[in-house]
Amino acid sequence: MEYTRLGTSGLKISRISLGCMSFGDPAKRMSWTLDDEGAEPIFRQAIELGVTFWDTANIYGLGTSEEIVGRALRKYTRRDDIVLATKVFQPMHQGPGGSGLSRKAIMEQVDASLRRLDTDYIDLYQIHRFDPETPVEETMEALHDVVKAGKARYIGASSMWAWQFAAMQHRAEIHGWTKFVSMQDQYSLIHREEEREMFGLLADQGVGSIPWSPLAAGRVARPWGERSSRRSETNPDVDFHGRPLFLDSDKAIVDAVQRIAEARGVPMAQVAMAWVLKNPVVSAPIVGATKPHHLADAVAALDVRLTDEEIRSLEEPYVPRMPTYF
Repeated sequence: MEYTRLGTSGLKISRISLGCMSFGDPAKRMSWTLDDEGAEPIFRQAIELGVTFWDTANIYGLGTSEEIVGRALRKYTRRDDIVLATKVFQPMHQGPGGSGLSRKAIMEQVDASLRRLDTDYIDLYQIHRFDPETPVEETMEALHDVVKAGKARYIGASSMWAWQFAAMQHRAEIHGWTKFVSMQDQYSLIHREEEREMFGLLADQGVGSIPWSPLAAGRVARPWGERSSRRSETNPDVDFHGRPLFLDSDKAIVDAVQRIAEARGVPMAQVAMAWVLKNPVVSAPIVGATKPHHLADAVAALDVRLTDEEIRSLEEPYVPRMPTYF
C-alpha cells in the first residue's frame, strides 16, 4: 500500500479508499448490499492490504452502513488506525433537520452519524452535494463549528459545479472558517468531465480528489456488454436527471482497456484504476468492494505504470458529455 496526504492537508490516507456504500441492510434501499457477515471478509482484507481510509455516508442503507462500519471498527481494528469519512445532505427523514445543509440539519445529522458509528469523532465530514436552499455562509459556519467542537477533524465536499465549490471555499476563507480539503467527484475513463470542470480548481486550492465510481460501475472492468455482479445488473443507464451514464462510443474505451489488460496479463480493473491513479490531483479512488478481487485489483493497480502509447489509446475515444448525478 502507498500512503499520501489528502490534498495539501496534513491528513495521511491510504491511496485506495474502501467505499462502504456496499455495506448495509439489504432491505434498506439497495438489495445488493452486504450485511455484517457478508462484509466481514472485505473489512479483514482491507486491513491486511493496508486500506485504512474508509468512506461511508448517513444515507447508505439509511444509516445501516454507518452502523456496520462502526461495528467493524471495534471488531477488526483500532479506531485510531482508520481514517473514517462520512457524509451529510441526503434525506434521512421528513423533519426540518432530516436533509440538506442547514445548521439544524448538520448539527442533527453529525450527532446521528457519531452515534451510529459509535465514535467520538469523524476524520473527514463531507457534504454529499451542494444545497441551493441554504445560504453558503450558514453551511460553512456550521461545518466550522462541527470541527471546532471536535466532532470532525477535516471537511470535504462531493459532486457539484466548480463555481459552487469555489463560492463555498471563498466564504470560508474570508470569514476564517474551516475550508474543504477534499472533493469526492465522479471520475473514470468514461466520466472525465471533471478534468475540465473541477480539477484545475482543486489543483489551485490544494484540494485532493477522492473519485467515486473510478471503474464506472464496473463498465471498464469487464468486456463491453458483460455484467457480472448484482449491482451491475441493476445499475441504471441514466441518472436522476435523465442524463446518460454511458454512450455507445464508450465501447472503444472499454475495448482499449481489454487489449492493454490482455497484453499485460492483468485484469481490466487494474488498467482502468491505474489510469485514474496517474492523475496528480487524485488522492485516493473509492472502491466499493463486494468481492475479494475488487480490493486486491485496486491495490495491485498502484504498481501498474501505463506507457504514453497506452494512455493515448485509452483517452482518444472519449466523447464529452454532461456530468451526471448532480
